[in-house]
Amino acid sequence: MTITGMDDTVPGEAAPGNAVSGGDLKARWLALRDTERGVRTRDAAARLGVSDAELLARCGEGVTRLRGPWGDILKRLPELGEVMVLTRNDYAVHEKTGTFDKVKIMGAMGLVLDRAIDLRLLLGQWATGFAVAETAHGGVRRSLQFFDATGTAVHKVYLRDASDPSAFDRLVAAFTDTGAAEFPAVAPMVPPAGDRPDDTVDRPALRARWQALQDVHDFHAMLNDLEVSRTQALRLVGDDLAYRVDTTAFRGALDRASAASLSVMIFVGSPGVVQIHTGPVVKLKTIGPWFNVLDADFNLHLREDGIATAWVVRKPTRDGLVSSLEIYDAAGGQIAWMFGERQEGQPEMAAWRELLTSLPALDGSVQ
Repeated sequence: MTITGMDDTVPGEAAPGNAVSGGDLKARWLALRDTERGVRTRDAAARLGVSDAELLARCGEGVTRLRGPWGDILKRLPELGEVMVLTRNDYAVHEKTGTFDKVKIMGAMGLVLDRAIDLRLLLGQWATGFAVAETAHGGVRRSLQFFDATGTAVHKVYLRDASDPSAFDRLVAAFTDTGAAEFPAVAPMVPPAGDRPDDTVDRPALRARWQALQDVHDFHAMLNDLEVSRTQALRLVGDDLAYRVDTTAFRGALDRASAASLSVMIFVGSPGVVQIHTGPVVKLKTIGPWFNVLDADFNLHLREDGIATAWVVRKPTRDGLVSSLEIYDAAGGQIAWMFGERQEGQPEMAAWRELLTSLPALDGSVQ
């Protein structure tokens, strides 16, 4: 069903979900757009008290509601050719240009394993999807946009000049939700649960389990078993395995990696996707509160005033220690994280480890 596009390819603010009548919302949106030319969708949604998805569905133009299964749509994305994919959270936006390849769907989980477009998919978090064909810059800009139950964007796919618009049209025709009359009510956003008291955490067990890790992918299961959050685990495990650095450390690491032409892996997650860049970073630029990587096939927009803590983290694996630089917001949400490029079965690059060692710990020492 065609509902009525707006895009959010430039950083904005988080939006709460809230019920607003369609006519009133559109009038308020038009008034806001008239008074603030260029206001971004995510920014506007926050100002208007609705979610990203609600604003798109109720006030956009050229928006068609899609039905799942979402994995079936993802399997068709190689047909589009070159696209730009976007995954974001409140403080980081990750954009990659490339083609979909090696798409694997395993129930509620999925993988895209091309070097250019590298995704980890949590499809159980995907609730609604839309195709958007909007007039922009004298042409038609086409995209697929997916949201979770709260109306928060989980992933967006934008066609490029080299994309196949007819393949897009065929995909939309195949997955149009002809039975959708109105946008469904969104679920309220639930604040993250706070950490349990530190003195109730079994620190020896945490440290023992951490030291026994064989694969970085086992880390999340360890946290769940021990009922600790990421940031609580980082605080309690010991400085040899995790220590704090200044909140500007992510920028500093990107600066050093660029200067050394060092290939890195940069991860940004939404509620339903983790998107990964592997390769060098070249063009770095600050624009307002955002620190940016502005390379031809990779853009990162990082809002540094949202970074509450930054950590250097070391995890044992079968291939030796693997080290990451991780940044978190005030609620303990993971904003972005970075590794040196590494293939499974290979040890960590010495140059990446040296880069992290050059970042001073908060107490002034160098680890």
